[in-house]
Amino acid sequence: MSEYIEVFKRIEIKYLLSDKQYASLFSYLETIARVDDYGQTRINNIYFDTPGYKMIRTSLEKPVYKEKLRLRTYGATADDTNAFIEIKKKYDGVVYKRRVSGDYRTAYDYLVNGGEPLDDSQISREIEGLIYMYDYLKPSMKICYDRIAMAGIEDPNLRITFDKNIQWSTEDMDLKHITEGNSILKEGKYLMEIKVANSMPRELAEKLSELEIYPASFSKYGRGYQDMLHRDQVRETKMKNTEAITGREVMVYA
Repeated sequence: MSEYIEVFKRIEIKYLLSDKQYASLFSYLETIARVDDYGQTRINNIYFDTPGYKMIRTSLEKPVYKEKLRLRTYGATADDTNAFIEIKKKYDGVVYKRRVSGDYRTAYDYLVNGGEPLDDSQISREIEGLIYMYDYLKPSMKICYDRIAMAGIEDPNLRITFDKNIQWSTEDMDLKHITEGNSILKEGKYLMEIKVANSMPRELAEKLSELEIYPASFSKYGRGYQDMLHRDQVRETKMKNTEAITGREVMVYA
């Protein structure tokens, strides 16, 4: 049974920061925002896609409209951990996130094994419709990272997050299991997202400019997918080179 339903509509702007930029900006942010009650949290996701990765391939083409489906938990995950099934849509620069919540085992069983949905809400029907539209969606990539989240003191609609230690994996698609993944960001780098209902506070925009922090196009799932393709290509090239060398050795000694 679903515990609650959430709907978000906002503008999200991403930035890549160095250690130095992070330290300087964080000191300023503490004057206008507070770290949430959870402090630094490990966020765990399973992204779902077609066997041919149609959703992420479309997303990387930067269309006006794109969408993703994922299962998310926070911190250590067990069968009874609260989990979120989320549809994340982006249309013309505006992000719409709709999600339902329930225990991890039920959510996982629904998405992976075709079990019962969490509830009969409108959002659950949208999730069902998305799965039906793509015919078959499977667990395609696990992405986990450490996050610090902040909320504006005067404007609670202002949300700022910092992600580090971002890792992807296609092994063991179960969030209950901790696996060592492949790094997406170099050590000492942070991914910051500023999330606002309308426009960014002027003073914050000025601070970003002062620190030479500029918007960057960045998708965790997109970067993980591209890294996966690169690794596959490198592995295939090595295999071909090995086969070619072996073939020449056979000809020499024949």
